[in-house]
Amino acid sequence: MDLENVENFTLRNLARINVLLGKNGCGKSFLLKKVEQQIKNRPGIGQIRYISPERGGLLTYEPGIDQQIGGDPNWLLNQRRKNQAANFRQQSATLFRRLELLFLRKIEREHILDGYEPQNFDLVIGQLNTLLDRVKLKRHDQKGFEILDRENDNPVDPSEISSGEAELISLGIEFLAFSREITPDSNNILLIDEPDVHLHPDLQDRLTTFIYNVFTDKPVTIIIATHSTALLAGLSEIDGTSVAFMRRGEMEIRFKPVTDVDRAILPIFGAHPLSNVFNQAPILLLEGEDDERIWQQSIRSARGGISIYPCVVGSIDALAEYENEVSNLIQAVYDDAKGFSLRDRDTTPEHINDVGPVIRMRLNCRAAENLMLSDDALNLAETDWPELQRLLQKWILSNATHQYHNEAQAFANEGFKRKDHDLKAIRNILIGLVSNKPWEVLVGQAIARLSMEGGGSDPGSLRDFLGEKVCQTLLKLG
Repeated sequence: MDLENVENFTLRNLARINVLLGKNGCGKSFLLKKVEQQIKNRPGIGQIRYISPERGGLLTYEPGIDQQIGGDPNWLLNQRRKNQAANFRQQSATLFRRLELLFLRKIEREHILDGYEPQNFDLVIGQLNTLLDRVKLKRHDQKGFEILDRENDNPVDPSEISSGEAELISLGIEFLAFSREITPDSNNILLIDEPDVHLHPDLQDRLTTFIYNVFTDKPVTIIIATHSTALLAGLSEIDGTSVAFMRRGEMEIRFKPVTDVDRAILPIFGAHPLSNVFNQAPILLLEGEDDERIWQQSIRSARGGISIYPCVVGSIDALAEYENEVSNLIQAVYDDAKGFSLRDRDTTPEHINDVGPVIRMRLNCRAAENLMLSDDALNLAETDWPELQRLLQKWILSNATHQYHNEAQAFANEGFKRKDHDLKAIRNILIGLVSNKPWEVLVGQAIARLSMEGGGSDPGSLRDFLGEKVCQTLLKLG
């Protein structure tokens, strides 16, 4: 579904659940409010509701708010358009009574039908309680509901529950009430502005499950504006979720389905972006698992000197897709953050252009396994390059029937080009001649030592094999 001519905005390719990810000030709230105001009277549109981002107040029923809602159908809508709704939670408590009334009317309509299965409003209370750990809700004749301590069933005053608990109860009521008010055979639209406010990432994930359970098989299009990658990560597990990255000044917002690439990188971005965690350990995209083991070892051995978060993409062919998606995500959420991407040189030159905030690099040797033949790595193995050449020549003479004899002989015949030869087939033979460590561990430890102690870029050095861009960018070497 597309929404066009919304205050000069256009929203393309809307799915059932849509996440609009962007920084504060990029216009997410403005857009959602304009959708609510300008779409509601269009043909085919049923119910539409906007839930404002700053949701204040206490979860108590106030008759005055009930009277305002009953006397003016537009009162609630006008209140919700405010970025800071001071009595939002009182409004939610009033909606709870409306939710109860709608549920009971449904029972009244359906109880005479064949096959009707008895229901009561406790089923709805049970849904809300799936959001809560420390407290629970119970029906109350005068107040609609009361809040109880789960351990002892003692009443808890609404002012004493945490902001996260109040947020979950309020949002849960809002979603359940809207699900009961939707117009059949129409496109109903729920606009949720920053539901992650006051919610720990684990609670955000719980809320995504609740949203899915409430609106399954309902004719509802949901648009959620957020800058929380944790929320997007939770919603990405729901089939049919789409995402758009909004930047200030963009008038066409194009949604796309969440892909396996998104699911792979989102856990790395899972902490709330305002915590600045990502800025402290930026993502490093890598071709394969060998590369990942190298850099994980380097992080461990550098004792805090290397701050990156390795992410395997699976193949060189997938790197470009990952780089573009990481670039989109960074620009939509973070200020002045960067990501990194590292690939083998293979037979191509070392230089490669960056993609937005993603700094792209190539090794200055053919592949990661060539790094173990650098002087620094061999020094850690208590040997040197001339000695390894001597040992390999001896191995070639003694292992004529070995399945990789021809590959080892080709390496020797071509002049032992340790930076440029394809060593994949014989890498374990080479490391076995000089060390009991896996070659990835040896290389990772050598990289860590280089980052801590520095080193020259003479031919054969690890710095020479890695390349200056890698050393300056990832190892902070001047």
